[in-house]
Amino acid sequence: MKKAKILSVCGSGVVSSSMVAIKLKDLLGEKGYDITTEEASPGNIETALESGGFDLIACVSPVYKDYGIPKVNAVGLLTGLSEEEVIDDCLKILDYLKK
Repeated sequence: MKKAKILSVCGSGVVSSSMVAIKLKDLLGEKGYDITTEEASPGNIETALESGGFDLIACVSPVYKDYGIPKVNAVGLLTGLSEEEVIDDCLKILDYLKK
């Protein structure tokens, strides 16, 4: 299994980022990835990134600042309407990084 670390960023609290993190672990796990996640609110992104090693930021609310880490709009994991699209976007990035 390939390992990856994802920062899950919610809208304002922590509930949506936790839901996204769980879905990412499950759905990317089915695709051969061992996912470690950390949740953060938009105001705590920089603090969370200090622990380092993140491959991807999965955002529920827009993250405008460029942290030098690829970002994926993860709203589809909350709504269930475009889960496959979000997972495909994550896989494109992770597969590229983990070559």
